[in-house]
Amino acid sequence: MLKLTESSNFDTFIKIIDNLHDEIMIWDNNYNVLYVNKACYRHYGMSPEELIGKNFWYLTEINNYWSPSTLPYVYKEKRAVIQNQKTYIGANITTISVPILNEKGDIEFVIMSARDDTKELELLLEPINNNEHIVERLCEKYNIVYRSNYMKEVMYLSKKIALVKSPCLILGETGTGKSLLAKYMHDCSNRRDKPFININSACISPNLIESELFGYRKGAFSGANAEGKKGLVELADGGTLFLDEIGEIPYELQSKLLQVIQDEEFIPIGGTTPIKVDIKIISATNCDLNKMVELGRFREDLYHRLNVFEIMIPPLRDRKEDLLTLTYYFLNLYNKQYGRNHSFSEDALNVIKNYSWKGNVREISHVIERLVVTVDDDIIQIQNLPKNMFMFEFACTDKKTITNDANLDKLKQVMEEQMIRDAYEKYKSSRKIAEKLGISQSRACRLVKKYIK
Repeated sequence: MLKLTESSNFDTFIKIIDNLHDEIMIWDNNYNVLYVNKACYRHYGMSPEELIGKNFWYLTEINNYWSPSTLPYVYKEKRAVIQNQKTYIGANITTISVPILNEKGDIEFVIMSARDDTKELELLLEPINNNEHIVERLCEKYNIVYRSNYMKEVMYLSKKIALVKSPCLILGETGTGKSLLAKYMHDCSNRRDKPFININSACISPNLIESELFGYRKGAFSGANAEGKKGLVELADGGTLFLDEIGEIPYELQSKLLQVIQDEEFIPIGGTTPIKVDIKIISATNCDLNKMVELGRFREDLYHRLNVFEIMIPPLRDRKEDLLTLTYYFLNLYNKQYGRNHSFSEDALNVIKNYSWKGNVREISHVIERLVVTVDDDIIQIQNLPKNMFMFEFACTDKKTITNDANLDKLKQVMEEQMIRDAYEKYKSSRKIAEKLGISQSRACRLVKKYIK
């Protein structure tokens, strides 16, 4: 039997609890997290260090990391309860909350244990029937998961712009989620019950795009449908028209699109009578439209009409706080989809956190889906990760790529050394290095001593 007064045994005990599959969370008597084990990675996409010390209201009312909540009920009733909950990265958990009372009968601590998708425990304790915290979350519907302040600002702005009719231009690199954000904005608007029409300008032949957008009348050209055809602009009437890859719209067609925005009408091919439409136009591109205007490839007047409101979705490398959140969101999603029970090793997580993810959210989704399907062991190790993730920038102009015949231990050492050197150069403090790299301060000190001093 462990004697917890002995520091070595206490460390062993904590190590055991840290690695339990079930989540263990301990709260003090003032709604603050005193302890949580590593299962919080799986449930919230966060490290224990990010949760410990946080207040309940910050986690639930401000950030809505899980719902519905049990803690206020436990404090009020001073009894154990069980509750099915859903976290904001899609994990379904069953939480048992147990109050620990002092000699006066007041709550001193609350201990929570959370297990994935457990149903049979509902027979043991009475669930809380409280629906006031259960709300529809469109972000979940469209896999828009985030923690960073960058994305909080993007989503706040998106909801405001969704309520007005004026056009909006969404900018961002490939894979950042521009089309998902457009759908989200449509569902946030008062047009949500009307059509959402999505057209990718890059996927339609320049010879066909006018007829696809604006339609044509009977006999407009040889080979046309005998009855004519409604265009996508007309089909979007009352709703939202999303023009993805707007930079690919042919220059000669841009004036006709400008007319739709300015006058809310257009003339189909072969027609003579204008058709009135009531649409909100959202466009998106990963191109520099300002540069295209300078080069004469995009109309300046159309650019300003489309860009009444602008939303820039930052690349994933500029919002590192979202990396673990997205990693565990997609891990939960694909584990459930394919009937697996995968988790990541610490080394694999370090690579994921430091990879540049040039394909952004789309890339991380595809990588994790492949890993869930192809890796046989429950733990996804560093050697299971795609080889293209092992490219490191050792200087601004000097890149070294690890070849296929590289030794794994050597690879890990090279990566570890470069990460420590970069972190030391920037922070100079073992505490800050530990915080940045998600390791203990003692380990950070050993690595600094090994590679720097």
